[in-house]
Parts: sequence; C-alpha cells; structure tokens
Amino acid sequence: MSAPHLLLGAPGALLLVAAHALAAVAAPLAVRRLGRRALYLLAAVPAASLAWALANTGPILAGRAVAGAYPWVPGLGLELAVQVGALGWLMIVLVGGVGALVLAYSARYFAAGDDRLGRFAALFVAFAGAMLGLVVSDNLLVLYVFWELTTVLSYLLIGHDAARRASRAAATQALLVTTLGGLAMLAGFVMLGQHAGTYRWSQLAGALPDGAYLTVALLLVLLGALSKSAIFPFSFWLPAAMAAPTPVSAYLHAAAMVKAGVFLTALMTPAFGEATAWRAVLLVAGTLTMLVGGWTALRQHDAKLLLAHGTVSQLGLLMAVFGAGSRDAALAGTAMLLAHALFKATLFLVVGVVDRSTGTRDLRELSGLGRRAPWLAAVAVLAGASMAGLPPTAGFVAKEAIFEALLHGSAVERVVLGGLVLGSALTVAYTLRLLRGVFATKPAVTPARPRRIGWAFAGPAALLAVAGLAVGGFAPAVDRMLAVYADTVYVGTAQAGAPPPGAAQAGAFGDGQADAAQIGAAQADAVQIAAAQSGDGHAIVVPYQLALWHGFTPALGLSVLALAVGAGLFLLAARLPGGVRSTGARAYDRVLTWVGRLAVELTGATQRGSLPFSLGVILLVMVALPGGVMLAGRPWSAEGRAWDTPAQAVVAAGVIVAAVIAVRASRRLTAMILVGVTGYGTAVLFVLHGAPDLALTQFLVETVTIAMFVLVLRRLPPRFSRRPSRRGRAAIGVAVGVVAAGMAYAATSARQAEPISSGFADLAVSYGGGDNVVNVILVDIRAWDTMGEIAVLVAAATGVASLIFRGSAALRRRTGSPGPASRTPVAGRWLATAPRPATEGTSIILQVVTRLLFHVIVLLSVYLLFSGHNAPGGGFAAGLVCGLALTVRYLAGGRAELNAAAPVDAGAVLGAGLFVAVGTGAAAMLLGGDVLQSATLDLSLPVLGEVHLVTSVFFDIGVYLIVVALVLDILRSLGAPIGADDISMDDSSVKTMKEEPV
Repeated sequence: MSAPHLLLGAPGALLLVAAHALAAVAAPLAVRRLGRRALYLLAAVPAASLAWALANTGPILAGRAVAGAYPWVPGLGLELAVQVGALGWLMIVLVGGVGALVLAYSARYFAAGDDRLGRFAALFVAFAGAMLGLVVSDNLLVLYVFWELTTVLSYLLIGHDAARRASRAAATQALLVTTLGGLAMLAGFVMLGQHAGTYRWSQLAGALPDGAYLTVALLLVLLGALSKSAIFPFSFWLPAAMAAPTPVSAYLHAAAMVKAGVFLTALMTPAFGEATAWRAVLLVAGTLTMLVGGWTALRQHDAKLLLAHGTVSQLGLLMAVFGAGSRDAALAGTAMLLAHALFKATLFLVVGVVDRSTGTRDLRELSGLGRRAPWLAAVAVLAGASMAGLPPTAGFVAKEAIFEALLHGSAVERVVLGGLVLGSALTVAYTLRLLRGVFATKPAVTPARPRRIGWAFAGPAALLAVAGLAVGGFAPAVDRMLAVYADTVYVGTAQAGAPPPGAAQAGAFGDGQADAAQIGAAQADAVQIAAAQSGDGHAIVVPYQLALWHGFTPALGLSVLALAVGAGLFLLAARLPGGVRSTGARAYDRVLTWVGRLAVELTGATQRGSLPFSLGVILLVMVALPGGVMLAGRPWSAEGRAWDTPAQAVVAAGVIVAAVIAVRASRRLTAMILVGVTGYGTAVLFVLHGAPDLALTQFLVETVTIAMFVLVLRRLPPRFSRRPSRRGRAAIGVAVGVVAAGMAYAATSARQAEPISSGFADLAVSYGGGDNVVNVILVDIRAWDTMGEIAVLVAAATGVASLIFRGSAALRRRTGSPGPASRTPVAGRWLATAPRPATEGTSIILQVVTRLLFHVIVLLSVYLLFSGHNAPGGGFAAGLVCGLALTVRYLAGGRAELNAAAPVDAGAVLGAGLFVAVGTGAAAMLLGGDVLQSATLDLSLPVLGEVHLVTSVFFDIGVYLIVVALVLDILRSLGAPIGADDISMDDSSVKTMKEEPV
C-alpha cells in the first residue's frame, strides 16, 4: 500500500482517530508546558481531519466512497469498517474545521493559568476523535461504541466546572437522557444486524426486514437519534447543557454532538425514507420541536439560552426535512446541516466574546455594544442573517430548498410545510431579539464598556461567518457535492407510493457509496417514470439544484412571508414575560424526584444492614424465578443414574450431614469447620471422578479459606446471633441446593450440540504442548478467560486490602492505638535470626514444624509450577501451596515472621504478576503470532539434559505471583496480631494482645 493511499484512504481515517486519542493523552502535559498556546498546537489535529476530507473530495464527488474494513473482534462481528461518502465527508468537514477553530478560540476564552485547561483540552480533542470515529464507521456496533464515547465525553465537558451545582446537574441530565436513547438504539441495531447477518450498514441496507419487526427496529433507532439531537420529547436537556463553557456549546451543541442524531437519520433515510413509521415520527416530532423551541427561544433573556432553544428549533427543522424522505428534501437537509453549523457556531462564539468582554450576556443589561465593537456586530449580523434566511447567505439557500422540496410533496408534507414556515418566522423573530438585545443602544440601560477584543479571540467567529456567506455565494459548487448523497434517495414517489425502479438499489448504498453509473441509472429511471405520470401525480421531473437565485418562485414567497411574520412576532414578543422554562425540564425534575424517592423507600425496605436478610432475599429470588421456570418447563431427561461407584454415595452422604450440622451450629468456628468438610468432600468426589487437578485445587482452596476464616473469626463474636431462625435458614439452604442441582442437571441433560471441550484433549498436546488438559486450557486454549480472571482478582485484592487498611487506620486514630510495626525481622525470633525459639505467646511445636517444612513447601510450590503443564499442578495450585507456606509462617511467628519470610510489597508482586502474564501475550504478538499464542521449545542443556519448554509457562508464572501476592495481602490486611511485637513492645500493648479473645 502506497503512502498517499495509506494517508488519504480508509487507513488515513483510522489513523486520524488514533491521532486524536494520542493528542488527548498528551494534551494535559502540553498545556502544563505551553499554557494556553498549546491549544493552537492541538487544533492541528482536527484541522488534519478537515485536510483529509478535502484531499478526498475528488473520489467522493465522483460517487466513490472511501471504504475499507479491518478485523477487530471477529467473534462478535466487530470490524473497523470505514465508509465515507458525501454525507460523511460533510460531517468530517464540520467536525474538523469547526473543531479546529473552536480550539483556537478557547486559547483566548479561558484565563491564563486556569488549572482545568489541560483537562478541557484533553476531553475536547478526545470528543472530536470520537465524533470522527462515529462519522466514518460503517459497522453499526462500532458506531455505537463511538456514539457512547461522545455521550461520556460530553458529560465531562458539560460538567467542566464541577464546583457549580448547575454544571453537575446539567451534565447528569444530558448523560441520562442520551444514554437511555443510546441503549434503545443499540437494541434496534442488534435487531437489524441479526436479521441481515451483518452489521455493516453498506451491506445491511439492502437486506432489511419488513412488517412489525422493521417498525420496532426503526422506532428503537429513532429513540437514539431523537434523544441525541434533543428532539421532542427530549428537548429539555440541551438548554440545561448551556452550563458548559461557551466553546463546548459552540462545538457540541451546534456543530458536533447534537448533529450525531441528524447524521444517523440522514444516513438511514435512503433505506428507510419510505417507511411509514420513520416518516411519521420525524415529521411530527421535528415540526413540533421547531415550533416549541422557537417560541421558547423568543422569550429568553440570556443570549446563550436563546441560542440553545434556537438550536433545538433548528434541529427539529432538520429532522422534519429528512423525514420527508425525498431526494430534494435530502439535498435541502444537508444544505441546512451545513448552514446551521456555520451560523450557530458563529453566534455562540460571539456570545462568548461578549460575555468575557462585558461580564454579562443578559439582553436586558447590554447596550451600545454595536458602536463600541462594530466589527463584532458585523460578524453577528452576518451569522444572524444566515439563521433568519436572508440572501445571499447559506441559510437562505438551504431554507428556500426546504420550502421547494415540501411544496411538491404529499398533502401531509404540505401541512408540515406550514408548520416549518411558522417556525421560520419564529427563527426570524428570535434572531432580531438576539441582535437587538446584544448590540443595540437602549436609552434606559447603561452603555456597555467592553474590554479590548483582539482578533485572535473573535477571528474564529469571523471565519465561520464568512464561510456561511461563501457557501451561499458558491451554492452550485456545494450542490455538486451534496447531490452525491441526495441522489441516493428517491427522486420522487409515484402517487401509488411505490419507489421508482432502481431507486431501491441506489438507496441501499446509504451514504453515497454507489458509483456514478448506478446513481445515474437510478435517477434516469425515476425521471422517466415521473414524466410519464398523469397531471395529478406528485413526482418531481427535474431534480432541484441549490442556487442563490431561482427567480420569483412560491418558495421565495414563503421566505418573504416568514420574514414578515417574524418581524411582527419580534415586536409582539417585547410584551411577553421572559425566562420561561420548558415543560420537559419540569417533567424531568418530577420524574427524577419520584425515582429518588422510590429508591430511598426500596433501599430502606430491603437494605437493613443485615447480612442474613440480604442473602435471604437474593437466594429466595433465585429459588422463585429460575426454580419456578424450571419447574414449569421441566427441561430435564428422565434418564439418569445416582452414582458411578458406591464410594461417591458415601462421600455425598458425609457432605450432606456436614452441611446440615453446619446450619444448626451456634458457634462460628464450628460452622466454618463443617463448611470446610463439605469442601473437602467435594474434592474427594473429584478424585473419584478421575480429576486430580481439580481435586488438588479444591483441597488447597479449602485449606487457604479455612486459614483466612480463622483470621477473620478472631475479630467476631464466638457465637451466631440468635435472631435468624435456624429452620428458616435450613429451608432456604435446602431449596437453593435443590434448585442449583436441578439447574445443573437440566443444563447437562438438555445438551444437543457436541461439547466444545471434546477436542481439548488432543489440542492440549498438539496445540498447547502439554499432557495436563486442565492446565493447558487455562494458560493456552482459553488464556483470554484466565487473563480476565486474574485482572479482576488483582483489582479486587487491591480494593479490599485498601479498604481494610483504611478502616484499620481510622480505628487506630479513634482509639489512639499504635500502628503496625516495621516489616523488618525482630531480634529474638527463632524462625528469623535467633538461635532458640520464643517461649511466650506462640506454640513451640508449631515453630519447630514450620522451621522444618517451610522451605520444603515453597520448593514444592515451585515444582508444581513447572510440572503443571504435564502433571497435576500449575500456577494457581502452586501459588496456593506457597501461600499456605506463608500462612504457616505467619501462624507460627506473627506478622514480623511473615515480613521476614516475604520482605516484599504485596501490591508490587500483584502488579509484577499481571505484567508477566500480559507481557507473555504481548511478546507473542510482537514475534508475529497471535496474542497469548504459545510456542514449544525442546532444548538440550548441559546439566538438565533434555528440556521440554512451553512459553505459556511464563503466563503461569504470572498467575503464581498473583496468587502468592493475594495470600500475602490477605494475611497482612486481615490477620490479627499474634505476637506482642506486631504492634508495639510496650507493656500496655502486650497486655491488650494477651487479653484478646480467640
């Protein structure tokens, strides 16, 4: 692959996403070193996305999408599939271009020395990368991953000022609403992907289901799109998000995040545009959102809130236009998508400049700013003209295209057109309110005295405003690019409602990936069908083209009408009360209050601080639900046998007797020993079944568990509380046992396919190079599972030990007790340094036995570690054996002897073990193999002779270190002091330890 293709094609898009991730990681350091100037450097990353899009303009203009696919997780159907057509190209231009300018703007917006600037820069660049990944993804599951990344990153950006309650509440609201919609969207994606057998949208769009199945899937997808783009009934979260810094609002809520829902709708319109549910939801919700958002914006006093509600209104307009589902509507929608990003980002940036230079953005407190900053007012007027739809701006071109597209639609679309004209009038009204409120001179208001506004601060807004003017002036050139996407949507729909021949094939390519010949053929067929219709048909014979002037047309008349009505509404709005709050926001607050109250009541009823009660509830639910389903379905076979040998029945009877007595025991130590008996009995059953590896592990786990229980029970009362009913505990235990046994029996008897493990015995030798099937499974065949388990083990061990150490430290502070002693050996200890045993506080016999066996046990653990690939053993069992050696050492001499035997930090050993295990997998990959792939080496060494070495033994060493460190951590955190020197050598401490009950 040549370097230019690597950078300009699909690999280039993935490299840009990776570049954003790296820049996000480096951003805090860059800000720490360079200060605000680092933002100019970071702006080069999204600017590179803009450059990539411009460099790929030629192929996309010719109808050839930039596409490629690279495997990621094949088992889950995940692949890094890239698909960028004209629609994706447009979004990359906005995400990259606006993102670069907003970053440059932020270098002057934030104060020098702001300690949150590094965090902001990292999150902003990461968000731009996530948005880029969302736009270029062809795999719906990968798209969802980036979708949720934008949700999480927007949550963090909105809550930039964590000290303010409004910021935290707004961030949480945005997170809850968009995440709820995203989960619904994921369910829709899964339905579509499972039906089609692929999650590639470019392939899936041609294999869609029909009927109710398709309707449900579309509604679920629309939930995600509507919530992301703040469409009714989810509109309330976006105005609240104005608690974020203005650069965040200008990017996330004008050009990027809220456009994700619109982008997804536009992406799927070529395939779903004729679906009744799709059109109905978008047309109704979009029109309603535009009207309510525009009316609410007209009554705001805060300039930023006015723009926020205006954004909601404009997003409704976009959704309604794409909901029309026609070719011309799609063209008009993409034109408005571009225009809106330019004028709304400009106005947000202008409001940020005003806020920073005057200290307020309240329209009632600003006066005369237009005279003091005329060029800033000119930038705002230029962007406002585009928002109101005045020529020669991009907003005028797009608005006229929308009116023209809906004028020639169905009766429903013409009704929607009336709503959009009224919404456009509201847009004109709140635009006039914004410009007058910020820049006009008001006689009763003290004139504003802004600080000096430099071009570095206001320059990005000026560039965006000029870009909006240029798009309007060069509308035909913009039309050639946007038409590539629009031509994938039906040119017209016959009166009967059937799509024209060839349109479905063109539409199946979704984002403009059909080549020029396919698009041209589809459109030619459509035009011929439309031309042959009778006069009362609704098809458009000549596709619409974007232009600054189409003559005196009905669409132009509607634009003039919207301007006139808007001017009247602006005059009327001066008499209306302002600062209204949306109904959706009030409803959200009520729902959140109800949910919080329900959570408190439910927690109070179920979480009483009683462990027996909590466990009882959990176990009863297990008995009721799975047990009830199992009893109703009876999914088991009538065939079966009680045992293979009578010895199994004898051992099982012993286990049952021990369990029953354990339930009736009143002393904790007795119950613990009886529970251990049941575990040892299970290990004997493993032996009788011919599973020595499992039996060895079970024996070791039970032994270590008993030792740990002893350490914990030293701190608890010797007897159980008498409040729980023994009969009730016994009944629950019997019920749980019966249900668990029934589920195990049903699972094994209902098996139809051949077990996947049937071939493991041969694979253990041929693939893993070992005769111990169990160990080879753990460290080779299913090493990924083991990797996940040890990672969880490390995290859990670290967390539990930290909590215990923290609690112990707090207890010592409250009671004034001294802390633990040093980890160095204490003079006088026979096991460590002294020539004779201690005679006070510990067992001499245990010390003697420990001195004889400790090193032998450690050596045995090393033997089990290296022999486990071919004989019973392995890293887990060997680690338990070494852990038992440390436990015996601790019981014989206390914490000082434990520290003498293992003078290492348990956390460091845990990390080393995880590093060795992960490093083994990474080394295999670096050497050209798969991750965690092992190799077999047969060596002839001078002293050892023939050595059969499998590289997975290094993975086993990592497991060994983790288990040893886990036991060491437990002993140090849970172990009660045994010797007087474990805490302090003063008389009061010795007396305290001697009186401590065991």
